[in-house]
Amino acid sequence: MRSSFSVCWVLGMVLFAASAGAADAAKSTSDRSPLVWGHIELSGAIHDGPQLPGLFGELTDSLDGTLARLDKAADDPQLKGLILNVNSPHIGWGSLGALRQAVARVRAKGKKVHAYLDGGTTMDYLLASACDEITMPESGVLMVLGLRAEVSFYKKLFDMIGVQADMLRVGEFKSAAEPYSRTEMSPEFRKEMEEILDDYYRQIQEMIGKSRNLPADKVLAAIDAGPQTARKARELGLIDRVGYADEMETAIEQQTPEAKLKITRKYGKKKVDTDFSGFSGMMKFLELLMGVEPPARKNTAAKIAVIHASGPIMTGKSQSELFSDESTVGSETLVKAIHEARLNDSVKAIVLRVNSPGGSALASDLIWRELELVKKPFVVSMGDVAASGGYYISQGADRIFAEPGTLTGSIGVVGGKLALGGVYEKIGITTSVISRGKNSGIFSGTTGFTASERESMQQLLNEVYDQFTGKAAQGRKMSKEQLEKLARGRVYTGAMALKLNLVDELGSLDDAVAAAKKMAGLKPEDKVERLTLPKAVSPLEQLFGPLDPNAEAHTAESRVLFRALRGLSPELEQEVRNLQTFGRFSAEPVLMILPFRLTVR
Repeated sequence: MRSSFSVCWVLGMVLFAASAGAADAAKSTSDRSPLVWGHIELSGAIHDGPQLPGLFGELTDSLDGTLARLDKAADDPQLKGLILNVNSPHIGWGSLGALRQAVARVRAKGKKVHAYLDGGTTMDYLLASACDEITMPESGVLMVLGLRAEVSFYKKLFDMIGVQADMLRVGEFKSAAEPYSRTEMSPEFRKEMEEILDDYYRQIQEMIGKSRNLPADKVLAAIDAGPQTARKARELGLIDRVGYADEMETAIEQQTPEAKLKITRKYGKKKVDTDFSGFSGMMKFLELLMGVEPPARKNTAAKIAVIHASGPIMTGKSQSELFSDESTVGSETLVKAIHEARLNDSVKAIVLRVNSPGGSALASDLIWRELELVKKPFVVSMGDVAASGGYYISQGADRIFAEPGTLTGSIGVVGGKLALGGVYEKIGITTSVISRGKNSGIFSGTTGFTASERESMQQLLNEVYDQFTGKAAQGRKMSKEQLEKLARGRVYTGAMALKLNLVDELGSLDDAVAAAKKMAGLKPEDKVERLTLPKAVSPLEQLFGPLDPNAEAHTAESRVLFRALRGLSPELEQEVRNLQTFGRFSAEPVLMILPFRLTVR
């Protein structure tokens, strides 16, 4: 009996000790202070422009909204760090610079920023490299391969189907029409592209080298050895950890063992109320769908107006497509926004955010004129591209900011048409013509220019070019002769343009706003509101088309073609986009437009 009692007593004590230990461990775990980290995913289109109103605005990302979330993370005293999930965001060079600066502001507040990549292209990696650490899964592939420019030319196709591309230009570097009238790059176009790619390549090397503390030769060797597996990328010093997202989170927690990691998913993202039950819920859903916002209270608080000019510049009203990041800058819409800002007494300064390759010379000039009437401090912030007409409307600013990778310049003009008479003949359509006036056929869609028409059109282009260079020279405080040497349709990066005095400073939209605030006599600590103009078009108007029947951007045929080709091939889709862009301006006699679109993958 005694022996049995002893065994039971010992066993009971062991079980008691085990349970007490487990309780102590559980208590120890529950007593650990929370280690709060935010989580932001960057994916899909990040539009540089005003946020869509309503439900669609909450479900999409804008550059301003993303920067605001990063700045909120920087200033949040509860947040110890930030996880940036870089998932193939669609951004350009200007947006890249702004996002990298925002990450730097988070780190400057003493907070760690960890990037997670499933795999990445050059743009993905350049964004991730701004963070303290980079993690990739072992199955991930890093595609940092350098730069390559491919320009398609349509002349042989046009010859085959009977299209005559009759193009005129001023400026030997103004190559916007070359794809339609040549079979390869002109020497000037090639020289221009090589210089731009050289500068971008230099920027890539510098960003990676400084961010990863790697010498230039190792960065170049890593690029030339690409693509890399995650393990190879770690060996080369391009990333810090090979692991999955959960393993990265475990590693973060292990760095602070006395705390328990708590991750705030979708940090800074406004939550959408999805309770649509009952009649009130249905009304709430309709208001969200239509983008109806509660009327804002009128106030006299100091404001900085940020006016967005995003997309090709056209006469008429601005347009945008709901399920695409494509938009246009309508002169009527933008002039109205500028007029509103300059007459609003509470607006102390104006910042024009330009992200446009240009377009109509007339529309650009109408916008320029309205900006000339502004008597308040006026600052320009250039995004991914601010070239040709986009550069034209920037003249007259007190100060111009550009990102290092902004495409700008292209001070030149182009005009012409695609004559379809040969196509009509091939498919059995004949055309009879009755005309009065030597130059009555300038806008004919069936024939090219006659000698007289070509001479008249060239004189027109020469005069518009003279206006463009004169206004640019005045805006940049140069002699016209000095400016003209930098014009001739030539395109520059922001870093190149700064050295040539075509812009004043390298910086982001926030830098431009800060400069405008200072010019307005406001102190850095003074609170000011940002008035975003013009307001985004409602989702319903985008879904069912423009309210103005004359504002339709594409023909029905081109829309059908584009939709048929969408998804088959990114390259083919881009070619259709290029043709559509040119087709938008078929009624414009003179164009100021960038000759190409650069995409880095």
